[in-house]
Amino acid sequence: MHIRYYFIMTVMCCAVFSVRAAQAQDVASAEQHTSGGLAIVASSQGAGDTQAAAIPAQTAGVLTLQQALATGLMHSPELTSFSWAVRAAEARELQAGLLPNPEISTTVENFSGNNEKQGFRSADTTVEISQLFELGGKRGYRKRAAELEKNLAGWEYDIKRLDVFQEISSAFWEVLASQERVVIAEALFELAQQSHSSAAEKVAAGKAPAVDEVQANIVWVISELEYKKTKSDFESARSRLASAIGRSAPEFEKVEGAFVALAALPTLEMLSAALVDSLDMRRWETEIEKRKAEVKLTDAGAIPDVTISAGPRYYNENNDKALVAGFSVPLPLFNRNQGERQEARCNVAKAEEEQKAYILKIRSDLTETYQNCSSALALAVALRDKAIPGAQQAFKVMRKGYRQGKFSYLRVLEAQRTLFELKQQYVDTLTDYHISRAGLERLTGQSLQ
Repeated sequence: MHIRYYFIMTVMCCAVFSVRAAQAQDVASAEQHTSGGLAIVASSQGAGDTQAAAIPAQTAGVLTLQQALATGLMHSPELTSFSWAVRAAEARELQAGLLPNPEISTTVENFSGNNEKQGFRSADTTVEISQLFELGGKRGYRKRAAELEKNLAGWEYDIKRLDVFQEISSAFWEVLASQERVVIAEALFELAQQSHSSAAEKVAAGKAPAVDEVQANIVWVISELEYKKTKSDFESARSRLASAIGRSAPEFEKVEGAFVALAALPTLEMLSAALVDSLDMRRWETEIEKRKAEVKLTDAGAIPDVTISAGPRYYNENNDKALVAGFSVPLPLFNRNQGERQEARCNVAKAEEEQKAYILKIRSDLTETYQNCSSALALAVALRDKAIPGAQQAFKVMRKGYRQGKFSYLRVLEAQRTLFELKQQYVDTLTDYHISRAGLERLTGQSLQ
């Protein structure tokens, strides 16, 4: 009877203690998560309201760059997956700060023997509660490492957002370039039709050799094939843009943007200075800080923890009762966490070298992207202001001269080919300029407007 009584009372006390502790912890955790969730929702709602106010609604199948970026921000599966990674890091931070659970144990000794030890008449029953106490600041260091890991996940989300924005911008400019190529190819096709009709009339009138009509027909057929190809390329570019913004199929007919707008670039020195505050640099600073926090955690692991236990003991033989208490601590004779401590220090050195390598790479990438953008800008200006106007004038003179019989049809075809090749080159150069400019914004994390 006494055994059952003490055993039941001890278990009930332990259960009440554990339940109350768990309830308090759950309430605190729930409050923390609720407040965090509200903050996230409020932030998201605020951002959404701002975007809704700043970005006009999509009209009749027309998509702008701002609308594409906003759609990608809301629907990109890559960003969504990284947001879950942030939440997982927050959960690990929560787990890192939890205390070890107490343990309850029951021991029955000196029973089912022989002679006087038969049955439970001489049994000794002990019920103990033990608690592990972490020493050396392990819990604090563990929480700090988990907090930095959460911050690191946040930086990686922001960096991924820049990557997605760059991908969307590049896809957008490719679609816009494809639209311009379709316009050029259509104009070339219509011009080839007119040239074929003009050549046929001159051949029929005996004013030009029959080979002119044959050549004009060949140009007409080739231009028609090129026109169909550019339309197919445009549909492929639309599909790539739709995928980049998180859509399974294009929901727009065309895109609109300042494709021919050219703006001067900041100096390379200004962009290099902006790298210091870029998200990638901050991410590496957090990475190294996290590795150093892991060094402190592994150093604390060399300090053994203490387990303290206490509870009642009941002597069934004479109905006596007593308390027992004890503690245990590992003796750090062989394992003093040497391997993990050395590994943590190696990880710090590795991260520092990786940061140096990244700095060299990002500066090289910045220089290369800047040179590409500058070259594209200079070439686009030259094509717009000099080459294309000159080629247009030459083609106009050649067509007029051909009608008057001053030039052969081959000279007209040469002038026409030169003009449209320059127009295609102008579109390609503008595409390189805009994509390189988006690359500069990705590397610095700043808008170049």
